Amino acid sequence: MAPDGTAPGGTAPGAEAAASGAGWPGAQESSAEGPSAEGPSAEVSTVEGPGTHVWERSFLAWDCYFAVVWIGTVLFALDAESPGLPVRLTGAGLFGLLVPYYVRAGRPLLKAQAVGERESVRYMAGLTLLFLLPAVLVGETRLATFALVPQCFMLLRIRAALFAVIVVNIAPVVGWALLWRPAAHVLSYNSVFAVVTMAFSAMFGSWVIRIMEQSRERADLVAQLNASREEIARLSTERGALAERARFSREIHDTLAQGFTSLLMLVQAVETEVGRDPEQARRHLELMARTARENLAEARALVAGGGPADLDGGSLPDAVRRSAARYTEQTGAPAEAEVTGAVRGLPAAVEVVALRTCQEALANARRHAGPRAPVTLNLRYAPDALLLSVRDRGRGFDPARPAVGYGLPGLRARAAELGGTAEVRSAPGRGTTVSVHLPLEAVRPADPAGPGGPAGAARAGGPVGTEEVAETAALVAAPVRTAEEVLTAEEVRTAGEIRTAPPAAAAAAAPDTAGATPGNRRTRRAP
Repeated sequence: MAPDGTAPGGTAPGAEAAASGAGWPGAQESSAEGPSAEGPSAEVSTVEGPGTHVWERSFLAWDCYFAVVWIGTVLFALDAESPGLPVRLTGAGLFGLLVPYYVRAGRPLLKAQAVGERESVRYMAGLTLLFLLPAVLVGETRLATFALVPQCFMLLRIRAALFAVIVVNIAPVVGWALLWRPAAHVLSYNSVFAVVTMAFSAMFGSWVIRIMEQSRERADLVAQLNASREEIARLSTERGALAERARFSREIHDTLAQGFTSLLMLVQAVETEVGRDPEQARRHLELMARTARENLAEARALVAGGGPADLDGGSLPDAVRRSAARYTEQTGAPAEAEVTGAVRGLPAAVEVVALRTCQEALANARRHAGPRAPVTLNLRYAPDALLLSVRDRGRGFDPARPAVGYGLPGLRARAAELGGTAEVRSAPGRGTTVSVHLPLEAVRPADPAGPGGPAGAARAGGPVGTEEVAETAALVAAPVRTAEEVLTAEEVRTAGEIRTAPPAAAAAAAPDTAGATPGNRRTRRAP
């Protein structure tokens, strides 16, 4: 600006400079008190793509903006009325030094992914000195504050950036006033505008940086939320896979494992009977063939996701009565089945769990209760629950003794899968009672192997009861054992009895595995 203050360039540049501080890429932290106020300079990325911030997508727009500001400043300075043309040409020449300085030193810093504090301060100090010389000679060159103020916030921390904004706005006015000695009202006019524009630049720049920081924080929160969702989905899938593995373990234990145990015991019996009692050996071979066929059918049902054959086309009370009759046929011991309450159709998952519990309890009674141990089965239909009780009057055992097998943990896990409970009461010499309580309100009438059932939920990676996972963790993690290792001491004694027992007793001593006779074996349906 000329000493007389007639040129507009003495006031206009500062008045609009603050607006140029909005929207810059990679701006520094907004608050010195914040946790990141002393952090490294902000990063600027030239890579476009999804997930990047708008202000980081391209630097070409800033190059164009700085070029327009500098060209406009030079034209504005040359077109001024005062000072003289030689002074204006000198000011324009000095101002032109900012262009190579920006290209060589400033632009690489602005685009860098990581900016050192010393390099940024050194660059801004040189840029300010190169700007002050022409700004003191020709007031119109203060229009370049449009380009300088954004760079202050791009490269410097918030406190240093605010200090640089003060210098860029105030120092040119002070130098210009000392050099040209303008009139008092002109000096007052330019000073007020310099202070106002300085305050506006600082306020507006800090505000924009805070907005950008909030955007980054929200982007981080969104990224963390997405990561959390992925982790939840992964954990849910793993838990579902664990529950499905536990379900298969229980099914294999209740069907195939018992059948293989029976086959091994019968093989040992036949080895001793081939030369001594061919007729009894032939009966045992027939029983082995029947057991193998039943095991094969159970294996196919597991692969197909089917349920017990006793529930195919029949009711749960009928299946329980057939299990009791089969126990009597095989052991010669009495087995009574009582059904009370209003018999009605229940969700397939409930009926499957009830029948598997009945079969497991009878198998345990057959193996551990002793010869000809009477059994009583009670199936009660309550309004909101199904209750099953299987009691034998055999040897019993001490419940405080650590359980060695998979039967009881699997039984409890089945009940917990449907929100129910399983209880085993026993005492040496007083028999054993297995009681299961299955609530009906929490169970939807859906196929347990389908999307709505517990197995289907496990396959889909959906929510599965945590109690089930806890109950069956040991069962699932246990190593695979051979057939000989599956046999308990009681089963070994039973195998010895088979070698010398009469045919009827030998057939009774072999445990039933599949819970269905060949006549009852029909095409299975998914429960």
